[in-house]
Amino acid sequence: MAELITVSSVEDGTRLLRWFLRHFPSMPQREFYRLCHGGQIRLNSKRCKGTEILREGDAVRIPPTIREYTVAPKKKDETGEQFSLSDLEQLRLSIIHNDDDIVVFNKPAGLAVQGGTGIRKSIDKMAAALFPYAKVSLVHRLDMETSGLLVVAKTQHAAQVLSREFQTKNAHKEYLALLNGDIREDRGVIDNYLLKGRVFDSPARENGTGARPHHAITEYRVLARASGMLTWVLFMPHTGRTHQLRMHSAFSLNAPIIGDDLYGRGHDMDIGLRSVLNTNNLFLFAYKITFQHPSTGRMVTFRAPIPEFMKPVMNLLELPLP
Repeated sequence: MAELITVSSVEDGTRLLRWFLRHFPSMPQREFYRLCHGGQIRLNSKRCKGTEILREGDAVRIPPTIREYTVAPKKKDETGEQFSLSDLEQLRLSIIHNDDDIVVFNKPAGLAVQGGTGIRKSIDKMAAALFPYAKVSLVHRLDMETSGLLVVAKTQHAAQVLSREFQTKNAHKEYLALLNGDIREDRGVIDNYLLKGRVFDSPARENGTGARPHHAITEYRVLARASGMLTWVLFMPHTGRTHQLRMHSAFSLNAPIIGDDLYGRGHDMDIGLRSVLNTNNLFLFAYKITFQHPSTGRMVTFRAPIPEFMKPVMNLLELPLP
């Protein structure tokens, strides 16, 4: 017996063919078009061609003969996508703000910002699927392990304006981090140079590669200390180098971020504290961001709610927000 499936808000704007290939990933396109032409697949009780754009609330008729195609093939499906509708819904629920020019996500830890070899799902590709009529562009980055605020442009104009704003550092970002170490100074500025996981005092220092290190500046303020072994810090980066906050914590402050397996090696943690933290997540959170809106010209500020994995630790150690 045929089944009717209602198009969800996440699927609004998706072409009918792509919708079918997400729901029935092993279905050959020729079989899809054959069923459309034969009237077995229908959209809102009407015959369809397969090129129609779906809207939330549309009813798609599913013939019982295609249920065998719900199992995904071993290779990529014919859409070239490897994320599910459930993944899209989770990303949609993480949206902090959305308008015609920008969308602001509260990125979960472990989700890549940009796709690449071996990356099954990423925000750039999933955001393009959520907003099929927008010209989605990344204007800044977060490490896969870092959680928190990520701004994505939805038009070419917004991308140009915001990319320039983030590059010139007119945008202001604040991060919360829990460090494995006791930072003596209550506040300070780290000013040095980074290159391929190494820290240099000068850009002219011999590094054996012939490449010049990148200038990196991070302002920090201690918010709290716990157990004489942990420091709760607010980071305000003035530059945006790859792994800047993680390297500045580990090498400049000698206190790597909790959960940082890359730069935290060699820094042992008290067994009792390790059992209290009880997580493998990186304790680095993009908490607040301020920038000039690309269309209105007004300064806007967004704050993200604390990730669930951080809440028990913050409550137990009585760590404050800024």
